[in-house]
Formats: sequence, structure tokens, C-alpha cells
Amino acid sequence: MRILFVHPNYRSGGAEIAGTWPPAWVAYLTGHLRQAGFDDIHFIDAMTDNLTDADLAKQIEEVAPDVVGVTAITPSIYRAEDVLKIAQDVVPRAVRVMGGVHATFMYKQVLSEAPWVDVIVRGEGEEICTELMLAIEDGRFPAERHKIKGLAFTDNDQIVATPAASTVKDLSKIKPDWSVLEWSKYIYIPLGTRVAIPNLARGCPFTCSFCSQWKFWRDYRVRDPKDVVDEIEDLVDNHGVGFFILADEEPSINKKKFVAFCQELIDRGLPDRVKWGINTRVTDIYRDRDLLKFYRKAGLVHVSLGTEAAAQMKLDVFNKETKVEENKEAIRLLREADILVEAQFIVGLDNETPETLEETYQMAWDWQPDLANWSMYTPWPFTPLFQELKDQVEVFDFSRYNFVTPIMKPAAMERGELLDGVMNNYRRFYMKKALFHYPWRGTGFRRRYLLGCLYAFLKAGVGRTFYDLGKVGYTGPQSKHKLDFHFDETRTIAEAQMDDWEASADKAAKAAERREAVKAQTIERKRDFKMPNGARVKACGGGTQQMEDV
Repeated sequence: MRILFVHPNYRSGGAEIAGTWPPAWVAYLTGHLRQAGFDDIHFIDAMTDNLTDADLAKQIEEVAPDVVGVTAITPSIYRAEDVLKIAQDVVPRAVRVMGGVHATFMYKQVLSEAPWVDVIVRGEGEEICTELMLAIEDGRFPAERHKIKGLAFTDNDQIVATPAASTVKDLSKIKPDWSVLEWSKYIYIPLGTRVAIPNLARGCPFTCSFCSQWKFWRDYRVRDPKDVVDEIEDLVDNHGVGFFILADEEPSINKKKFVAFCQELIDRGLPDRVKWGINTRVTDIYRDRDLLKFYRKAGLVHVSLGTEAAAQMKLDVFNKETKVEENKEAIRLLREADILVEAQFIVGLDNETPETLEETYQMAWDWQPDLANWSMYTPWPFTPLFQELKDQVEVFDFSRYNFVTPIMKPAAMERGELLDGVMNNYRRFYMKKALFHYPWRGTGFRRRYLLGCLYAFLKAGVGRTFYDLGKVGYTGPQSKHKLDFHFDETRTIAEAQMDDWEASADKAAKAAERREAVKAQTIERKRDFKMPNGARVKACGGGTQQMEDV
């Protein structure tokens, strides 16, 4: 049986300005399918190749697959639906499959607006997808589709969701096949090297109100660090990867496993050959303040820090449980360890004003991170914060839910004014960094990395791909009242489907993880370590501790 996976062509001028990112999902699914005996697997990266629909149709027809599979996050959902519509036209006998976080929770809307989608894989894909492919190969699909857990489909005009499947419990079986990707395409611009996005852990034990990851993955699980380093060694040796970013929401939650991961990298001599970055939280930086130089020795060179917002009231809304002064201290600790730090700010909630935007700029400059990023608040339709704010949401065109488009309109600002304020922050921050910091501070790797980041920003700015500026018509402050965000106003609100989501086994596991999340994790915590302002360290979601050090 011939299987074709397609990554939809969706761009927003956000994360992709830093390079071309390898779609890790296809490697993880392909690896699991190969273990089950499937060896005729093909992949088309329509995004990286920037394929038109006509070109994509031609390539799909040439492959002549028996199954076409696609994934989608919320902003790419319509393009993913388009891929399967093209497949219906050119290979009508192929089974059309969709997966990903958006289809998992919004399957009723997807199946209603795209009836050509044969089946949706809900949740963690490896085991469900493999069982589905075996059923298709054996001729048991669609007759026995009701027997497979974790699916959604239309049957006699009725939308059906089978019981939720359990999450993958034995993570040693997760063995991605990175050879399915054409590695010469995936370059990280700041370092001019091939880039990968491997996975150390799945899920998160905490419950940030704006985040959907803890809902999608359900229970928090960490892979064996040696298995992950095996994977990274393969990426370096066989695919020429020189930089990777761990895909985890917060890979340092489990300190013991994260330290073991770093030590394994060092023991194999990999830091001399590959550098890497992570996303993490202020609390983890404080917890590991004495280990930061060890992390740098392991090759960690870039930390994206979830400071989230400068105004303290916003931090409270997001359940981040940190104080603004703590963010500044965490940035200082990272820079002292020679780790480049990127501060992430979320802007665009109802209470945003020109003054709060200015405050984020002043704080960013005061804190002196190496990089700063302002993201528009994007209300994922399956998060708790969306449920609280949905009466204020006016835009239901999911193609614009991309962190760069102002979906929410602040009470005191127009959307164009908000975008212009964010651009003003970017202009001032990076102009001053370019003139007074990047070329003159530091030598060797740090200087080369920062100048590479500046080049990526300039390239996207000149091409007007950054933040979708070209598409919306932004040319500077003079255009802020004339912008067209191209919202599809025919789109209406759709409710997420989560009541049936958790398998009973996962409910018990989740409850246990929540209990673990409030226990002492480290010796430092047992010493009742406090933040500089005297506050006790709290975890994402409001707990007084993070994961136990097990």
C-alpha cells in the first residue's frame, strides 16, 4: 500500500522567517508505520517548496497513493482541507486522512465544511494512524472503522467520534524516520546550517490558560534521554544537522531527565558538532541557576523565555505565576552563562493600550535580552482562556489565528494601531541592538549568531514577509488606519468537542500527575528557595512546586 503525507502550504511571516522548518510530524508517523511493515511512504512538503495547488495536484497524481494524509494546526486548517480536496479530484480512490491538534478538537466543524475528508485521527498519531493504515491495507476500512479508537468520520450523514484512544505509553517505540525528509531544504538562517525539531517529552503537567498542548497530549511523559540522543546523533551523522530545537513546551520540567540528556550529549562529544535551543520558564531558570553553565557546555545556546507579558495583570490572566522583576533576573542569569536569551511577549488582549505596548518595549530594553518577540494573543478555540473571552472574539477566520494577526481588538485601540505599535517596538529594539550591541559585544559564536538573527529579520523585513506586512498593506505608521487583514467574515464560531476526549486510563494518570506537580522537585525547593522579591517559586498553572525530581 502506498501512503503519501503532505504538509500544507501555509505561511504567516512568523516563525518561518528564521528558516525552513522540517515537519517533524511526518518523521514520527513514518517511523512508527515502518515498524509495522509499511515501506512505500512518500512525502510532499508543499510549504517549504511553496507549491501552487496546480503543482501539488500534479505531484499527488504522479505518486498515485492509496492513502493521502495531512496535518494541521489551527491557522493551516483550511489549506489542509484544500490538500485533501485536491486529492479527491486527482486520486479519488485514495483514502483521505487528517490529523493534528485542530482537527482533534474541531472535528465536527472540519467534517461539516470539508465532507471530502474521509477520516480524522484524533490525538497522538503514531498508534492510531498505524492501526488505521492496517485496517485500510486489509480491506477492513471503512466497514470496521467504528472499532478503531481515536477516529472521527461521517457515517450516513452523522458525524461519529469513536472513544478516545490512550496516549502512547511505551515511548521507547517512538523511533522517527528522519530519512523521509529532504534535508537540504531545512536551513536555520541565523547559523546557516540544517535544523531539526526532535522531541524529548510529550505533554505538560501544568495548565496555562492560553495553551492547548496540555489538552492535546493529556499526560506528561518523558522519553529515555539516551533514545533522544541516539536520534540526535543520527540527525548529525546522517543528515548534516547542525542545530536543533527541542519541540517540547518546557523540556526542563523534569530536571533529572533534562540533566541526563545534557550529560549524554557531552559524553558523545555532540556539543562540538551541534548546538540547540529550547523554550522554558523563568521558574526553571531560577531552579537550575547553578546548572546553566553545564547546559551551555552541553550545547544549549538559545533559550526562548516565556515572560509572556510585561503588565503584571496579564501574567495573572495567563496563570504564569511569575513577577515582572523575576523575568529580568532570569535573563541576567542566562546571559552570564553565555546562553542567548529571547524574551517572548504576548500583546493584544482587551486591556492593551498604547501605554502598555510602550511598557513592554521599555521593559524589554531594560531587561536586555539578546532577542525580543512580540506575539499577538491568539485565542485557540479549545483553550480555557478562549472560553472566558469568546464573547469578545469577533473573528472566526482560523487562517488568521497565526500569532501575527490581531484577532482580538483591544477596547482602546484599532487593530491597525495595535499592529503599528508592535512594529514600532520591533523597529526600536532591533535598530538599537544592530547599532550598539550585535556588532560590538562578544566575539566568535555569540556575535555570529546574533548577526545571523539580525540578517533573518532584515531579510523578512525587506521582503515584507515579516508579520504578513505585505499582505495586509502595512508600509509604516502612515498606513495603520488603512490596513486590510482579509478576514473571511463568513466564518462563524464553532464549539470545540472535548467531552469525549479523555480515555479513562488517562484521567487517572492525569490526576496523578497533578498531584506530583505540587510536590517538592529539587533540593533547592526543599530549602524553600524564593525569588528575589521573596515570593515562593510557583509552577505554570499556579502550583507551588513543579514536577518531582524523579
